[in-house]
Amino acid sequence: MSKSGEALRLTDVTTDTPCCPPLATSRIPAPTAAALAPAFKALGDPIRLQLMSMIASAPGGEACVCDLTPAFEVSGPTISHHLKTLREAGLVDAERRGSWVYYRARPGLMRQLATLLTTDAD
Repeated sequence: MSKSGEALRLTDVTTDTPCCPPLATSRIPAPTAAALAPAFKALGDPIRLQLMSMIASAPGGEACVCDLTPAFEVSGPTISHHLKTLREAGLVDAERRGSWVYYRARPGLMRQLATLLTTDAD
């Protein structure tokens, strides 16, 4: 519960407003932890973490699956599975253009995760 007596809720992940204070300053409410856990779980896999890095750092802010797949020594369906996991966790958006799918990071959620893990109180 927050000081006002209301439970903290996740904010819109497209905004810069953090969902909650950093872990180092206060305890995370159970509903917020449950809502953010899928994103952390998705990033807990080395291939998904690399995919997220490639997508987030791509020129223009998006990456085609055709550019992502050759970077790994796993099959195309395996990469598709990992991208689906990132999408379902809310970390990326996908858009089909012709026969290719383009992925874009969702910066709002990434900012919320970063804020939660910040150790500085400022």
